[in-house]
Amino acid sequence: MTLPRVQPIIPTWRKEPFDDPDWLFDFKYDGFRFISISRNGNLLSRFEALGEQLAAVLDVDEAIIDGEVIVVDETGRPQFYEFLRGTRTPRYVAFDILWLNGTDLRALPLTERPKNLQGIVSKGSPAVSEALPVEGRGRELFELMCANDLEGIVAKRLADPYASRVRWLKIKNPDYSQKEGGVTCSTGRGSGTARTAG
Repeated sequence: MTLPRVQPIIPTWRKEPFDDPDWLFDFKYDGFRFISISRNGNLLSRFEALGEQLAAVLDVDEAIIDGEVIVVDETGRPQFYEFLRGTRTPRYVAFDILWLNGTDLRALPLTERPKNLQGIVSKGSPAVSEALPVEGRGRELFELMCANDLEGIVAKRLADPYASRVRWLKIKNPDYSQKEGGVTCSTGRGSGTARTAG
């Protein structure tokens, strides 16, 4: 069976965080977004060593996984500039799965799709981990991101399928120390610049 071509859902910018029981809130990981395709170990062609590690630890024959390639420091915090310099080993954070062993999962709601990751992502692997989202409490997670100098959050509606019409929202920490040139934005916490690609 031919694996489908998938366009990633690109989050649109939102100024303020919010709480809503119908939404899931995830870290904004400050790395490079990748739709990872696994077929006979063919993953992440731009990160060959990481692809080989994932092929070894993912318990799956075929999968299409949405996630982000990042590097982290000793405390587990993403380090974007060190990623660009290539001074640390990259890892993959998986936050959605769209296809698994011949089954197209994209029509399922977000509440159901990531459950399929639990059986294939090895716990404690240095190469890959699952995302750790929270439901409903966007303001609390955003304040935690700001307090720990992290990039921000991404909001996703729990009932949504994975489709081009779906809207995810990114809410960025305006005081994030690793931000770089882009669009200047003003928030209730002051002014800052935001990466246009992220």
